[in-house]
Amino acid sequence: MRVVLQRVRSASVAVDGEVVGAIGAGLLALVGVAAGDDAATAERAADKTAAMRVFPDADGRFDRSVADAGGAVLVVSQFTLLADTRKGTRPSFTDAAAPDLAAPLVERYRTRLDALGLATAGGRFGAHMQVELVNDGPVTIVLDVQP
Repeated sequence: MRVVLQRVRSASVAVDGEVVGAIGAGLLALVGVAAGDDAATAERAADKTAAMRVFPDADGRFDRSVADAGGAVLVVSQFTLLADTRKGTRPSFTDAAAPDLAAPLVERYRTRLDALGLATAGGRFGAHMQVELVNDGPVTIVLDVQP
């Protein structure tokens, strides 16, 4: 599983012009599920997301998690994070999980964040989405979590 975390002041996701998820300050989590990922992978990724210290303390150092900062997480599925670009100019997505495997794992990631006490919002799996964000920093972290 590959998760791209962006620290945001706000973020939202819309489908067909309708906002389906929005948060204030917190993290935008773009989630790509790889073939071979399982529920344990999704939960480890969520645990790591919740604990990632990318928010500043009083001295400006990265020492606070999203929960410590009182933030929320916007979860958006994005299979293109698994693109293989080593050959040619057309990305290959053979490393991405099939939708019937990926959808429940993205949801498992989100429900684990909920269980950890974080407020979450989400996109719509498989839909063409428009994501808007105000990146804070900017801070962008890539998490690769293996099964």
